[in-house]
Amino acid sequence: MSSMQSRTARLEAALTEAFSPSLLRVVDDSARHAGHAGAQPGGETHYNVLLVSAAFRGMARVARSRAVHAALAAEFAGGLHALSLVLRTPEEAG
Repeated sequence: MSSMQSRTARLEAALTEAFSPSLLRVVDDSARHAGHAGAQPGGETHYNVLLVSAAFRGMARVARSRAVHAALAAEFAGGLHALSLVLRTPEEAG
């Protein structure tokens, strides 16, 4: 992947690969967190993620969150600070 690719695009790619979502929305919310812990000039630190995937069936909320964090480990290592996650199965999203 190109290093010029935005973190939003990298997050979308990683989550799509890991979870084959039926719905995925990734929003850079960094501007709202300017001046807070973990915020950096240029943003790309705080994201809201809505992810609907059949992969979450039978998984508890904490397990879903852990799976997403594991899939994005490289991004956390590279400056991603916080995710606000909404993780649902297709049935829950209905």
